[in-house]
Amino acid sequence: MAMSRNEIIKKLAEVMALTMPDTAIDLANLREDMTLVGDLGLTSVGILYNVIAIEEFFNIRFDNIGFADLKTVGEVVSYIEKKSGE
Repeated sequence: MAMSRNEIIKKLAEVMALTMPDTAIDLANLREDMTLVGDLGLTSVGILYNVIAIEEFFNIRFDNIGFADLKTVGEVVSYIEKKSGE
């Protein structure tokens, strides 16, 4: 059974908490409208760590699109939904 968007966001917050242990952002309140760079403060290294963790956790691959092409949490959630359904 496919995960709901809310379930994906909750799991995404857990993954990000592991890859961003020193963040001042309250990831428990992760929202779809949050931007990855502006709101979450991800750097290129942070993006790389998150890509690897998301790929492993959700058992997907970021292909034909770069994680950097995704600007918001909602876009990442949509991509995870799409790839999980394949």
